[in-house]
Amino acid sequence: MKRIIDQYLEKWKDDPLRQPLLLHGARQVGKTFAARKLGETFPDFVELNLELLKDAPKVFDGDLDPQTLISIISALAKKPIIPGKTLLFIDEIQTAPRAIQSLRYFYEMMPELHVIAAGSLLDFALNKYGAPVGRVQSLYMYPLSFLEFLSAVDEAILIEKILSTTLEQRINPIIHDKILNLLGHYMALGGMPHVVNCWQQTRDPVSCADLHERILAFYRQDFGKYGRSHQIKYVDALFETVPHLTGSKFKYSAVEGEYRKRELAPALELLSTASVVQKIYRTSAQGVPLGAQAFLDDYKVFLLDVGLTQSALNQELGDWFLNPTSQLINKGPLTESFVGQEILAYSNPSIKKQLYYWKNDEPQSKAEVDFVIQQGSNIIPIEVKAGTGSTLRSLHLFLSTHPNSPYGIRFSTQNYSLHEKLRSYPLYAVAYALATHETEKNILQKALLG
Repeated sequence: MKRIIDQYLEKWKDDPLRQPLLLHGARQVGKTFAARKLGETFPDFVELNLELLKDAPKVFDGDLDPQTLISIISALAKKPIIPGKTLLFIDEIQTAPRAIQSLRYFYEMMPELHVIAAGSLLDFALNKYGAPVGRVQSLYMYPLSFLEFLSAVDEAILIEKILSTTLEQRINPIIHDKILNLLGHYMALGGMPHVVNCWQQTRDPVSCADLHERILAFYRQDFGKYGRSHQIKYVDALFETVPHLTGSKFKYSAVEGEYRKRELAPALELLSTASVVQKIYRTSAQGVPLGAQAFLDDYKVFLLDVGLTQSALNQELGDWFLNPTSQLINKGPLTESFVGQEILAYSNPSIKKQLYYWKNDEPQSKAEVDFVIQQGSNIIPIEVKAGTGSTLRSLHLFLSTHPNSPYGIRFSTQNYSLHEKLRSYPLYAVAYALATHETEKNILQKALLG
């Protein structure tokens, strides 16, 4: 399974100034698989899972001298650990906070050794104990993007077509409809690697839906590890509510039960820290960085994956395979969530991406733009139209009131087009629309077509 993150891992591997690497991301987005795949390019690969092996965390109870540590780990793994030839992968590193601390000494005293660490609850440990500042690097992972999904189902020609079609062109209508059909498949299945792998092998949506349920169950089982025991019921209530609020401003009053904001707000932060939900903050977007003008009490939320979202809502998936275009038109909030998921997937993984939207609350000119992103010093508004997207009053109002925005982007089921300050892309072309530099397009092409 080809992942864009692989290109960044290869770059890290070859960088003489690299630091130990932390892989962040929700449970089951493919962190361990990515590390093992990179390990195949080394003469030796040693994996130490601190959760799987009962006594493994004790390795870090004593001396954190790297030479001492690799001697013990080598004995446990029954493999030699040779700097420059071995990739050492420490999985579920949050289990032993001193293991996170040890990364500092690997960097300072044994920089030639390649070390990667990951954990499904890694960010909780970092929030509590901190990270060795200036001594580690980070990469953030998400579910498979739509282009990665196309690669997994052997549609490389369509990837090449998407990455080469410009706004001045119109993709062949037959090809356009074929890609929209495949987008319908992706909307039903989502991008969780195990689900995509199931689809690769079986083409059975029922089996894939069963996997959705199992993954959601795994997340629920983790709630007890997020925080204090009394918070579990709040986390669970939010987890059940978030899919129903996709595309809408989040309101604590929407959570069923006798709950108060002061009880639910910390629980929502726990889900966000686990990367299970993503927040989209409102911003005035009159300058950069966008976060400096964000309204921290005004945000939307969505579940990390569109396939999991529909499973959580108990929605029938069959229509996505029979009539995907109709589904895209009728399920606007889910389509908006898909674009947010795509923006995260194609962003620079070295930085934790924050999503923003814009809303004008003036009584005589209420308007809302689904996303705003920063490209250099420019601010780019993005409208998501589930259908043809002919009405763009909010987008035009944004452009007229924001001088730092040279153009706006519309994603819809329509073909490519360019009209004055409006750039229109099909929903499947988020990657192309966001790749403003040739280097970004080259990374996509090398990762998925190379």
